[in-house]
Amino acid sequence: MPKVTEDQLAARRGAILDAARRAFARHGYEGATVKVLEAETGLSRGAIFHHFRDKEALFLALAEDDAARTAATVAEYGLVQVMRDLREKDAGWLGVQLEVRRKLRTDPEFAERWAERQQQVRAATEERLVRQREAGVVRTDIPVPILADFLRLVLDGLVSSRATGMPVDHLDGVLDLVEDAVRTPSTVVR
Repeated sequence: MPKVTEDQLAARRGAILDAARRAFARHGYEGATVKVLEAETGLSRGAIFHHFRDKEALFLALAEDDAARTAATVAEYGLVQVMRDLREKDAGWLGVQLEVRRKLRTDPEFAERWAERQQQVRAATEERLVRQREAGVVRTDIPVPILADFLRLVLDGLVSSRATGMPVDHLDGVLDLVEDAVRTPSTVVR
C-alpha cells in the first residue's frame, strides 16, 4: 500500500473543510448529517472522520480557521479591515458564521470552547488599538476594552446582515463612520 504524504493529508483535510463549509452553509449544522457530508465531500464516513473526530470537531475546525485568519488580519490591518473584507466572503463563510452564532446561543459546551478561540481575536484587536493609541491615531477618552467591544459588536452585526443578504452598496461609508468613531478627532480624514 503506498504511503500517503503529509502534503496529501493536508490537501485531503482542506478539501473536506471546503466541502463541509458548503454543507453547513446550505443545510445548517443539524441538517449537515453524515450522509450530507459524505455526498458533499464525495468521501466515506471513515475518510471524513479519519481527519476529524466527529461532526462538531469538523465544524469547530472551520470556525477555528476563520478565527485564526481574522486574528491575523486584525493584528496587521485592524478589525475594520475584517469588516471591509466581508464584501468578498461567500455564502459558505457567511453560513458558517451564522451557525456559529446559533450554536453559541443553544450549546453551552460549544460556547465555552468558542470563547477560548475568540480570545485570540480579542487580544489581537486590543493590542492593535493600544499600538494605534500610542501612535496618536485612536482616541484616549474611551478604554481600549470598550473600543474593542464596540468594533466586535459592529462586526457581528455586519456578519449577520451580510449573511441574510444585505447589499454592500454603502458598506464603505458605514465603515468610514466606524473608523471615525474610534479615531482621535485630529486624525479623522474627510
